[in-house]
Amino acid sequence: QVQLVESGGGLVQPGGSLRLSCAASRSISSTNTMGWYRQAPGKEREMVATITSGGSTNYADSVKGRFTMSRDNGKNTMTLQMNSLKPEDTGVYYCRLRFIGTLVDYWGQGTQVTVSS
Repeated sequence: QVQLVESGGGLVQPGGSLRLSCAASRSISSTNTMGWYRQAPGKEREMVATITSGGSTNYADSVKGRFTMSRDNGKNTMTLQMNSLKPEDTGVYYCRLRFIGTLVDYWGQGTQVTVSS
């Protein structure tokens, strides 16, 4: 098992930036895919960005060119750098990981991001 803890959310004006972090309680070097997801009020949770164990990234069209996901296996963390934020980026952001050879997804508790003037 693993515990994931997100941090870095908050209130930011449109056009601003935030950096989200997700810390894992154990080594993440064997993870298959890790990802960031978000859920806006009244909407389903959606994929924001994913990264494979090899470092290949995939982004939702709505965040391409503005968000950057990275992972640090040595520190057991993954981050999401969010630039040029828009009000529609508002939501609760969750990190997720799945270990190689399993079908179990682990989720963090979420961190609130609010983009508003």
